Formats: sequence, structure tokens, C-alpha cells
Amino acid sequence: MESIFFEYAWVLLVLIVLEGLLAADNAVVMAVMVKHLPKVQQQKALFYGLLGAFVFRFTALFFITYLVNYWEIQALGAVYLLYISAKNIYDQKHHKNADPTKKKRKESGFWVTVLKVELADIAFALDSMLAAVALAVTLPELGNFHIGGINGGQFTVMLVGGIIGLIMIRFAARQFVTLLEKFPALETAAFLIVGWVGVKLAVMTLAHPNVQILDTEFPHSLTWKLIFWSVLAAIALGGYLTAVASNRKTSK
Repeated sequence: MESIFFEYAWVLLVLIVLEGLLAADNAVVMAVMVKHLPKVQQQKALFYGLLGAFVFRFTALFFITYLVNYWEIQALGAVYLLYISAKNIYDQKHHKNADPTKKKRKESGFWVTVLKVELADIAFALDSMLAAVALAVTLPELGNFHIGGINGGQFTVMLVGGIIGLIMIRFAARQFVTLLEKFPALETAAFLIVGWVGVKLAVMTLAHPNVQILDTEFPHSLTWKLIFWSVLAAIALGGYLTAVASNRKTSK
């Protein structure tokens, strides 16, 4: 029993670290979505958005063994994030070159923003949930009951890992909002990251067993992970250096 406890504790720790890594790119998406709201509403939008996302994740856990068969969910997530990225970068460029006398475009209201935060997290959810399932099923079964086709003990580990992951995203997103307020020029880099995460979901879709345009193991390969994190780091570093230079230029 002791060895089983340590196995469960170890997998939970790995899940928390994994959720922490995934929280970084998720949080950037959340931050750019709520940035336009008044400060008092930003935290509320993140809270309500992630609360709704938690309900989705919790419900989806019961059906995860069936959801994995539907590559369309990942495809929709990829399209959604790529659309957000392209639209906002275009709007930024268009706004910069627009006539200053023209009326500023209307931003999304509070509840529309909450809905966007929820949709974005749902787009990410399948990615992290699949990783959680892959880890959880390596554990010995605990108890003789099953939930959603998964052993009850394994299901509990996934649920706890998912809750901790959402908490991480919530606080990381708040930090990114503060960073975007300090360095407004970072917003373009943030939306590029959103698009790059959309590419990640597209790669997962193309490698889905029911699609197989790419090798099914490619999204989990060291090559793809190195490519993904290297490009992500390059966008973040490039955006930060550009933002710092822009701030210095403005302050002169």
C-alpha cells in the first residue's frame, strides 16, 4: 500500500509540473483577452471564465475515453486560437495606421470576455487532459469502481491535477496582465504566442489516430517539443526586447 501511495504522489507531482508548464501559454491567452477591461473587472473575468472552464473540464473527465476519438474538438480549438491571433494582430496594425479622428473600435463587454476566456480554456483543456490520462493510466488501479471508463483512483489524481492547473493559470494570467500593462508593446508577441499555441493544437489534430496526416507520436516527440518551446521562447524574448526598447523610446 505504501508503494502505491508513493506512485500516486509521484504522478500527481509530475502532473502539477506539467500543468504548470501548460499554464504559461494558457495564461498569455487569458491575459490578452481581459486586458481591455477595467482593473476591477479583470480578476472577475478570469475567475468566472476559469470557473466555467473548470465545470467543462470536470464534466469532460467523465467522457474523456470517448472524447479522445473526436479529432474535430482539437481542430476547432486550433482554428479558434489561430483566428484570435490573426484578428487581433490585424486589428492592432489597422488601428495603428488608422485615422486618429476615427472612432476607436468597440471592445468586448464583460460577459462576452468571460465567454472568450472559457472558450480559450476549453481549446486547451483536451491537450492537458490527454496528457493527464496518459500519466494516470500508468498507475495501479485503486478500488473497484470506475468513472468515465477510468479507475476511480486514477480519475481522482487527474481531477486534483486539473484543479491545481487551473489555479496556476488564474494567478499566472494575472501576472501577465500586469506585464502587458507595463509593456503595452508586448501585446503583439502575446497574440503571436496565441497563434503558435493554435499551431500546436493543429499538429495534435493532424497526428490524431483518426487523421494520421502526421505520425501519431510526433506531438509527443522530443523534436516537436524542442521546436515548440524554442519558438515560444524566441517570440517571448523578441517581444520583451521590442517592448523594452519601445518603452525607452516613449519615455525620451
